[in-house]
Amino acid sequence: MAEAEGRVTLWGIEVFVAAAEEGSISAAARRLGVSPSAISQQLSGLEAALGTSLLDRSGRPVQVTPAGAMFRRHAQIILNAASEARAELAMSDLAGMTTLRLGVIEDFDSDVTPRLLSLLAQDLKGCRFLLETGASHRLLDQLEARALDVVVAADYTTDPHGDSSWREVHPLMSEPFVAVCPQGARIEDLPLIQYTARHLMGRQIAAHLVRQGVRLGHRFELDSYAAIMAMVAGGEGWTILTPLALHQARAFRATVEVRPLPFAPLERTLSLSARECILRGVPGQIANRLKALIAEVVIAPALADHPWLAPALRVL
Repeated sequence: MAEAEGRVTLWGIEVFVAAAEEGSISAAARRLGVSPSAISQQLSGLEAALGTSLLDRSGRPVQVTPAGAMFRRHAQIILNAASEARAELAMSDLAGMTTLRLGVIEDFDSDVTPRLLSLLAQDLKGCRFLLETGASHRLLDQLEARALDVVVAADYTTDPHGDSSWREVHPLMSEPFVAVCPQGARIEDLPLIQYTARHLMGRQIAAHLVRQGVRLGHRFELDSYAAIMAMVAGGEGWTILTPLALHQARAFRATVEVRPLPFAPLERTLSLSARECILRGVPGQIANRLKALIAEVVIAPALADHPWLAPALRVL
């Protein structure tokens, strides 16, 4: 038993890195999908094996000790090497993967994501899929924290993560922002129903309006495409969204009009990101599958209804 307790395990190292990055035992437990007691047990075992204290758990947040800071540099190298080894053993092919932690923005929820998972399941017969949906900035935070392997999200104009050399980026699509209003309505006579500035897309819209010197009064700021479209269809105002957002709320398509923005155009891009060189060719393979789905499910129907969206609406 003493010999077993003196071993440094890969799992123990992963637990330490998660606790150090999260600054909390409970947060590390949520990130890794285990109990807080399991986290504490692994940390105690690792510290016993190394013969030193790595974390000061007496306060909040948990603090890395000087010895912990030194070990953390080595721990990250070990975890990266382990990830590369798993990818290499998989021969850089999807067929060898056993777990894929995928983060996808909610814009793809209703049809693209389920079809992507079905396609990947055909290639990864023994793979377990862990899917997380959410806002772009939250998914990218989780990718940086190594809580996700691959993320599909909207791109930042300026990367808030600073140096982004730690990740590889595979562009997927570009789409223009459009004006959506009740049929036959004059935009000038209606208030703006604004997409929430708590999300990246809402901040992009707000920043563009400021750059154009446009001041639009609004009473409603919502984070639901369906709720916004329902209010527009009911004549409560007009809004600024993207073709992908309209695709998600397509039940209201017959009751609204889609027009170019009444000022300078604005576009956004969506990309697939993964940690640089960890999964080898897998992110590129997933990106290629996604591009085909996006072209079929999103872009082709949108261009059939509104040909003027080309060439801004396109696969990259």
